[in-house]
Amino acid sequence: MTTQRRIDRIVTVPPLAPGFLGPGHLSVPVVTSDDFSRTDPFILLMDDRLDMGSRLIDAPHPHAGFETITLLLEGAVDDRDEGGALAAGDVQWMTAGSGVIHGETLRVNGKVRLLQLWLTLPAAERWTPPELRILRGDAVPVRQETGARVRIYSGVSGKIRSTTRNRVPLLMLDLDLAPGAAFEQIVPSRYNGFVFVLVGTATVGVDETSLAPGQVGWLDRQGGEDGSALGIRAGAQGARLLLYAGEPQGDPIVSQGPFIGDSDEDIRRLIAEYRSGSFVRISTLTPRSPSPDE
Repeated sequence: MTTQRRIDRIVTVPPLAPGFLGPGHLSVPVVTSDDFSRTDPFILLMDDRLDMGSRLIDAPHPHAGFETITLLLEGAVDDRDEGGALAAGDVQWMTAGSGVIHGETLRVNGKVRLLQLWLTLPAAERWTPPELRILRGDAVPVRQETGARVRIYSGVSGKIRSTTRNRVPLLMLDLDLAPGAAFEQIVPSRYNGFVFVLVGTATVGVDETSLAPGQVGWLDRQGGEDGSALGIRAGAQGARLLLYAGEPQGDPIVSQGPFIGDSDEDIRRLIAEYRSGSFVRISTLTPRSPSPDE
């Protein structure tokens, strides 16, 4: 018998604040790493708003020890080193692994909104070589149900499977629901996950917990190998929301700025390697798209 998931806790996202890119950049943390044991495998989720005209942003910075998954919600950006032009609906999936430097040739076109997820790596693969993948929005599989259109960036929804290859098993869905529409998603019982509402309102889970824009609803933790059902119903104005769910890795992490490691020694080593110039520049990587055999 399939169990039903519920919302265990609600987190309200704080107000937007100035971002690190300077004037025209506002950002807010949706998920933080304050208590990774509760958010595993998710380290961070940032909601970034950019309104910088079309000027070039030269802001190189490093990452190591995890993956970034950047979904462009609105607008367009262009970065000749990181997959070229990205439009709304595209995803940049970057495995930082042993260390990478990026953010050197970014050009923002108009108003942009993007979500960047930091996803842990399995301890055995934390220092894997850096890799860059681009998922084009028009190639993302779509599940169409009555009143529901679901873009499947990673994982399985209904009978449709994404071609994305994951080191950490991940479900990542973008749901557009018509007013009053109901939708059910099977989520592996062992997965930890959350719903983030972008537009409209929705009731989520067996207890029909109400969620509004700017609220994160975390699923209850169940465990086990079976699937569990998550019910979602849009409010009177419809809803757009993101569902992220992934397999907890159970490996504690140490976080310092853009670096994730298994120990304080890892962080010291990464800082030294970055300062010595041994990190890979993203411009040396060849972006690729996921293929069906992955």
